[in-house]
Amino acid sequence: QLIISLLLYSLSSEVSLSCPQECPSTHDLLNSLRQVEKMLALHETSYQQGLRSLRKKINALHNSTMAFFKNKSPSSCPKPDPPANGRRLGRVFAMGHEVHFLCKPGYELIGPRTRVCLESLKWSGQQPMCRSESHTRLNSTANSLASFSSAASSFAALSASSTTTSSSLASSPTPSSPSSSVRPSNCTHFLGSTHCTCDVGFTISGRDNNICTADIDECHLFPLAQPGRLCIHQCVNTPGSFHCVCPPGYSLSRDGRSCTDIDECENLSHNCTADRLCVNTFGGFKCVTVKCPKTKNATYIKTSPMRCERNPCMFGDKACTQAPNSISFHFLAVVSNMSAPRVLFRVSAARVLGDTLRFGLAGGRGRGHFSVQRSGRQTGTLLLVTSINGPATLEAEVEMSELENNTLLGRYLTKVTLFVSPYMF
Repeated sequence: QLIISLLLYSLSSEVSLSCPQECPSTHDLLNSLRQVEKMLALHETSYQQGLRSLRKKINALHNSTMAFFKNKSPSSCPKPDPPANGRRLGRVFAMGHEVHFLCKPGYELIGPRTRVCLESLKWSGQQPMCRSESHTRLNSTANSLASFSSAASSFAALSASSTTTSSSLASSPTPSSPSSSVRPSNCTHFLGSTHCTCDVGFTISGRDNNICTADIDECHLFPLAQPGRLCIHQCVNTPGSFHCVCPPGYSLSRDGRSCTDIDECENLSHNCTADRLCVNTFGGFKCVTVKCPKTKNATYIKTSPMRCERNPCMFGDKACTQAPNSISFHFLAVVSNMSAPRVLFRVSAARVLGDTLRFGLAGGRGRGHFSVQRSGRQTGTLLLVTSINGPATLEAEVEMSELENNTLLGRYLTKVTLFVSPYMF
């Protein structure tokens, strides 16, 4: 529109300079341009109105979309806040999932330790809070101890008047010598109501729920033989809790329940001398000596720390040629009661000179636990066929014989020593 106005002004100036007022075509041209200016102004107004209408429609569509998502039912519970001076464990808030709450040292959790997202998409129980232990003791010691004394007196009176339950109540605590399995509860008074709780592992009891008795023996509830056991080796019950213990040669894993074998050979905590080899076992170690056999028929020389080879035989010495060409030594560490059958070791020939290769057991302690099978043209496999209850040390001698036209070309002996741990882990 500004361009049209400038054009009209320029055109009118040029017309006034070049043509006097008696020129009728000049007035007609100016009127036409003014009509064009009005028409463009009307188009601009219509465009602005259409743009405003389009913006209103976009805003209405955005508002309806947001309202749809706001009104849509959520698929999880709202995120629960951690208690002051505590923290929340758990990041999934979907239906059926749990969150757990813990307090910092010096604070005690008041309320449920675990909350579950229900089908109503609400958390079970009330929001817990962390209360200072010193504050809780100051508020509840007098009332709790008084109730504890009266409850203990009632236990003593009941024990004296009943003959059928006297033996079971004889160990009940008295005011003068309270047992570590009975302690006062932690009570909080808030808005005219009293809420009492017990430490983890204790059960609240008493007329007014003001004493905690009978420490729960988690080790008894979850024995080692049951699935989901607390400890893989030994569980030690403590007032309100438990802890796991590992046997010598193991360290407690990060989960506080499993045991990890300590490799004494790797960390140099063994006492093997320089002329002996350290072999790590599950829960300990063994110091072994690899020596070549001394026989009348053949002589052997140690060609590596784990291998002995026979010296060449004299021509015609059949006894010497019947002796093994080489003897290899291997040491394996296994756990007790390992499932069977199980592959323990494989013996392979690097090259075959004859036309036949045979594998078999030549000897060793505990032969009834082992078997040798052919697993390939040049490979034999040592199998454990029955489980072994440790601790035990067994030996198996695997013999590989090479023949040509049923004539023995050579024998190769592999001695496998099995160190069975007394533990199943």
